[in-house]
Amino acid sequence: MKRRFIIELGSGCDLHGADMTKAAARAVRDAVSHACLCGLVDILGRSSFEGVHVHAEVRVPEPDQVDVEALKALVPIGEKEFVVERGGMRVPGLEVACFGKGSSDIVMACAALTVYVEDKS
Repeated sequence: MKRRFIIELGSGCDLHGADMTKAAARAVRDAVSHACLCGLVDILGRSSFEGVHVHAEVRVPEPDQVDVEALKALVPIGEKEFVVERGGMRVPGLEVACFGKGSSDIVMACAALTVYVEDKS
């Protein structure tokens, strides 16, 4: 049986270009950077990440534009499952030519990562 160990939240933006994957990746990295899984070793006595599962939910304005495999690569442990759906935020920004062409919109993504652990008992 899988038991929930932690839930961690993150947010990320792309300020120039409205790149959905870039905003989503920053949200996932933000969530990962807040998670310290020392309890796996200190409390559960685990010596490996076998039996660890990460379920990620990501919200962006245009979910079909997100490279899910790129997001999975940002989670360093466990079996990974990603759900990307419509959400986040899109607001008018400022086009700055030296940062590349594309949309001048700012996009914001949010992510929730839930780490589950297989119960060995």
